[in-house]
Amino acid sequence: MLIFKIFRRVEWDAYRAAGETAGAPIDLIDGFIHFSTAATVAETAAKYFATESDLVLVAFNSDTLGTALKWEAARGGVLFPHLYRALQLTEVIWDKSLPLGATGHIFPEGLW
Repeated sequence: MLIFKIFRRVEWDAYRAAGETAGAPIDLIDGFIHFSTAATVAETAAKYFATESDLVLVAFNSDTLGTALKWEAARGGVLFPHLYRALQLTEVIWDKSLPLGATGHIFPEGLW
């Protein structure tokens, strides 16, 4: 199953340059890398990135992230994938710009 991470452009550029990341500031504070599913990613974008326009949506295959990926209850008891290790650039399936439109972020076609 594909899961998603939203990066600010500067975070994405640093991840690509280093080849791995421990995540965004919120991930470092919480001790794990936050992901969303196709069913929750739009709400995540609206809640945490509402006014940010230079974002990158990055897809990962949950099956290849190993036992460090845990599904844990978060907003309203919904299960979210959390990764308890650094994320390797080789694990990226694809990345796409996530622009901000007049009514919210514009997600790639076919995501859901």
